[in-house]
Amino acid sequence: MAGTAGQTRDTPSGVPAARSATPAGTNPDSAVPAGTTSDSVVPAGLVDRHDWAGTPLGPLSGWDPAVRAAVELVLASPVPMALVYGDDFLMIYNDAYAELLGAKHPEAFAQPAAAVFADAWHRPGVGDVVERVYRTGEPFLESEAVAPFGTGESGPFGGTAFTRGYSAVRDSDGRIVGMLSVATETGTITHRLQSLSELTSALAGTLTLDDVARVALRYGLASLDVDQVALGIDDGGGWRVVRRVRGELLDEADERLPPVWRRIPRDAPTPLATVAGTGVPRFAGEGRPLARYATDRHDELVTALAALPLRAGSLRGGITFGYREPHSWAPAERALLSAVAELVTQAAERARRFETQHGTAQLLQRSMLPEQLPDLPLLRLAARYDPGVDGNSAGGDFYDAFRLPDGGLAVVLGDVVGHDVRAAALMGQVRAALRGLALADPEPTAVLNGLDRLVHSLGAESRNEELFVTVLYGMLDPATGGLTVASAGHPAPLIRRWSSTTASAEFVPVPPGPPLGLAGPRRPTRVELRPGDTLLMFSDGVVERRGQDLGIGMSALAAAVAETSTSDPRNLCAVASAAVPGTTDDDVAVLAVEHAAAPSRSAGLLVPAEPIAPSRVRHWLADQLAGWQVPESVIGPAVLCASELTTNALLHAGTEARVEIDLSQERLLVSVADSGTRGTASRAHVDTLSSRGRGLGLIEQLSDTWGTDPSVRGSTVWFEIMLPINS
Repeated sequence: MAGTAGQTRDTPSGVPAARSATPAGTNPDSAVPAGTTSDSVVPAGLVDRHDWAGTPLGPLSGWDPAVRAAVELVLASPVPMALVYGDDFLMIYNDAYAELLGAKHPEAFAQPAAAVFADAWHRPGVGDVVERVYRTGEPFLESEAVAPFGTGESGPFGGTAFTRGYSAVRDSDGRIVGMLSVATETGTITHRLQSLSELTSALAGTLTLDDVARVALRYGLASLDVDQVALGIDDGGGWRVVRRVRGELLDEADERLPPVWRRIPRDAPTPLATVAGTGVPRFAGEGRPLARYATDRHDELVTALAALPLRAGSLRGGITFGYREPHSWAPAERALLSAVAELVTQAAERARRFETQHGTAQLLQRSMLPEQLPDLPLLRLAARYDPGVDGNSAGGDFYDAFRLPDGGLAVVLGDVVGHDVRAAALMGQVRAALRGLALADPEPTAVLNGLDRLVHSLGAESRNEELFVTVLYGMLDPATGGLTVASAGHPAPLIRRWSSTTASAEFVPVPPGPPLGLAGPRRPTRVELRPGDTLLMFSDGVVERRGQDLGIGMSALAAAVAETSTSDPRNLCAVASAAVPGTTDDDVAVLAVEHAAAPSRSAGLLVPAEPIAPSRVRHWLADQLAGWQVPESVIGPAVLCASELTTNALLHAGTEARVEIDLSQERLLVSVADSGTRGTASRAHVDTLSSRGRGLGLIEQLSDTWGTDPSVRGSTVWFEIMLPINS
């Protein structure tokens, strides 16, 4: 083939050996650079061992010096490079290029390029480019091209983008005898740009600083491929810092539980605190940038560190990315990290505003609900409240339970339409008025008629005719189990009936009556709550779903309650909240009252947020259960589960925890409550080996049922273990 159009030339096989110039330090009969192991299977070894006599290149000793120099350049290059020689385009390539070829290597060595890339040779931009450069000698460069490496989907670089360059190779007489092909992978840059878009999307869905931290840490390890990433935020008195390192075992529960933050002083000279305070990024390519401030061996191993500030409005913070090996922070990489920091800054500032508003809403909501439910010998009570919408507003749902002067128990569940401060304020007025009316005259008709006059008066005073309040009110006799209940436009309550072998669920046939503020009769209904039965009162957020008939939700709730294995009120609250598939924009409030067949025994322990707390819980619980003569087969799992729950509560909420136990004839109930508002626990895979979150998997294995009970005061995680029948 012509070096220029119409020109022919001889191959180097006729080049006299005397014309071969060998650089110092090389074997004159080998193109392998000095120091290269020639008996390996890498391309350098293949060059030395290959029989070139039958190829256009001829014997190694007769190679043209310029060609030999080109081969040595290829073999010594750290980037993927190949020499394509002669009319057949024989391929001689280096180790890096061999990695791109994947399964095609080593068979591709010294073979025609058209055969090696047979599946892609005739595509535009492949074979035609090689032919043109070989024919004209004009160099070729193409950025962001998908090179024909690998074997389609099975090739290791099937869809990777490369920058490709071709330039002519001339012999000692100036004739074109081949080409140099250089392929630089740009897929990493492309991938990081794509991942930046994914980071933007993930951060858009965050609400709290915990959410932002979780997304940022996961992005740093997974997309930037760093060994360590840390995020710090100004919390008023110092810096609140969270970190993740490569190699951590995180399961589903770990990912969804709040990250574990630690605090460092405001004047700490760490790189993160320094850039957060100054607003100036810092990059260290080698050394031990965290050695002086190391908290563990992970910090000590960091060699290269990038620290970038997070600054917007009143927000001050920083984010760091570290490698355990020296790393040069290229300008493009610095620009990428700056973009990441800017995205995290915007999300963190938005999250801080949300948490401020959310905290105000929760503080208001906390003042509206009872501090604790009554404790009676034969009545067990539990309640659950899940705020609707995004949890950023005070809701209008409420529940209450309190002792009456005659020894009876008043139970209430209501709903004020709306998700704003006015709805919450009206809910507070209604709840307070209801208590006052019930303590004066507990009969349901009298209480609801009094509330009706209150709501009508408030509506007239504010000239608001759209006040909409529903209430379900009942009075329960603890001695007989007699329940008298009336409704002002609220869904009827559900009773889980229990016999010796089966359970069923039935709605109390209480007339709905008009909502408060609208005139009309509200007639009470009397039913009996037998020993073993449980009363369930709920708001419409439990059963209503957009676009679905209300009857479907009511049926699903009844079926779920009837199928559950225990009548325990805490368990029924959790079952009711999850009974109807789909999401709701409304608040969810549930109140359950079990009429126990026999009194239960209970005890509680308040433990501070300190490292020895789980040990205290283990000893206390073991002694308490042993004193109650609980079987050893129950004590062991209960102690282990309670210890794990205490650890999770202290780590992830950072507040003191209250451990409570309740022992009945048929089961042991253990609950661990915190007063944090930074997240709730989630179910974990039972085969997890993670050092964090693993307690939830153990509980699923060792208990008969368990659940979470989020409330406006924090979260409660509980479990039940059924007692052996003969105990």
